[in-house]
Amino acid sequence: MFANTWEFVSDLWGYIYERKKFWLAPLIICLVLLGALIVLTQGSAIAPFIYTIF
Repeated sequence: MFANTWEFVSDLWGYIYERKKFWLAPLIICLVLLGALIVLTQGSAIAPFIYTIF
């Protein structure tokens, strides 16, 4: 599972570096952090407040 994940991250970084599309990095980082926030707070009391953001 993690081997495929690291391969994907490596390919994505290779694409960003090769095509000089560094503006994609902050966008991808924000999406990953937002997804992690939703997953980690799914079962907590904070969840209703996070879902009201959207």
